Amino acid sequence: MVNWILLGLLILVLAAVPVAAVLGILSFALDEIAMGGTLTRGMAEIIWEKSKEFILVAVPMFILLGEIMLRAGIAQRMYAAVIQWLSWLPGGLMHANIGSCTIFAASSGSSVATAATVGTVAYPEIEARDYNESLFLGSLAAGGTLGILVPPSINLILYGLLTDTSVPELYLAGIIPGLILSLLFMATIVLGCLLRPKWGGTPVATTWGERIRSLPHLLPPIVLFTAVVGSIYAGIATPTEAASIGVCMAMLIAASFKTLSLSMLREAFEGTMRTTAMIMLIVFAAIFLNFVLGFMGITQAMLNFIAELGLTALQTIFLLIVFYLLLGMFMETLSMMLTTVPVVFPIVMNLGEPMFTGVWFGILITLLMEAALITPPIGVNLYVVQGIRARGGKFADVAIGAMPFVVAMLAMIVLLVFWPALATWLPDLVYHS
Repeated sequence: MVNWILLGLLILVLAAVPVAAVLGILSFALDEIAMGGTLTRGMAEIIWEKSKEFILVAVPMFILLGEIMLRAGIAQRMYAAVIQWLSWLPGGLMHANIGSCTIFAASSGSSVATAATVGTVAYPEIEARDYNESLFLGSLAAGGTLGILVPPSINLILYGLLTDTSVPELYLAGIIPGLILSLLFMATIVLGCLLRPKWGGTPVATTWGERIRSLPHLLPPIVLFTAVVGSIYAGIATPTEAASIGVCMAMLIAASFKTLSLSMLREAFEGTMRTTAMIMLIVFAAIFLNFVLGFMGITQAMLNFIAELGLTALQTIFLLIVFYLLLGMFMETLSMMLTTVPVVFPIVMNLGEPMFTGVWFGILITLLMEAALITPPIGVNLYVVQGIRARGGKFADVAIGAMPFVVAMLAMIVLLVFWPALATWLPDLVYHS
């Protein structure tokens, strides 16, 4: 049965059926085949029970936060400032891409928003400074993935909802792996530009005076990060309330830049509603599919199958990693997480390995989602970056440029498997010491 479910899922995805429709079709078909359609009659109640979760309100709030940052010009000023501090490294502005994505990710929980915002600002520099276009675009796509790992993160909120894991602990757990992954991305750029110096483009001339003068433009994202994440750990706000605090702070910053207007807010609200509607439709369809799979006993069947393989805990983890890497090539990340985590999470928790906690697994899953975002043929960030290319060009340019960064992600995943404390040390220090 599991094989047929996966085959059906793959066929529908490859047929370019919208993800929410794929999940809905599978849910109704499985219910009709196995239960005679009885579960469908209770779908409204099932979805209502999950949709009234208070923490889900944080999703549109974080999306709105990113929209305001983009439309208020905060991102452009931030990128210009990061250039002053990182462009001296081999690879020049590609390091500014990674640095800006890291900073932007710390105030916006979306990878797509991060890649689109920084990419729109950075793209004109490719031709102006003669960069290797493929690697430059790859750095934007890879840097954008940090939006779902560095807190605050929409994906971590949804993972916490699915697995009943503490979102504040997940946020803390994502900080160290997020920073290490940023450094691995930058090391990838340095290595590439040392091997092929021409890829690094024309160096940016700057002075210490210009660097110092650029510092005020780095303050807005730092203030937003402090307001959002700091309010959570100070006990002032829940993740949902912290997201609303971030939106209010973003509006105040936009007002200070004199870019706050009714037209700007209208565009931000419209963008937020479109994105939120898409995400929530996928979430609710996935919730119902998970309910159907659980009622059919698929979760228990998967547990029994893994147990019968006789694998060690480490072997099981690597089997799941391979599974997610392959699945990520053909499935959108949010729906992949929502459809698989409820099945896979109990398997990991039953491995009997004390270091493999729910918090650790949340960061591992997020890293695997990041890899899926830049893995063709359905790597969402690849399409986002391709979409900002004013001159057009082959999609393969972006996909090839992202491949070195996929290798860096795999290195980070291996590090996390063998040293789970990279994710668990900080939350354990704060909450369990």
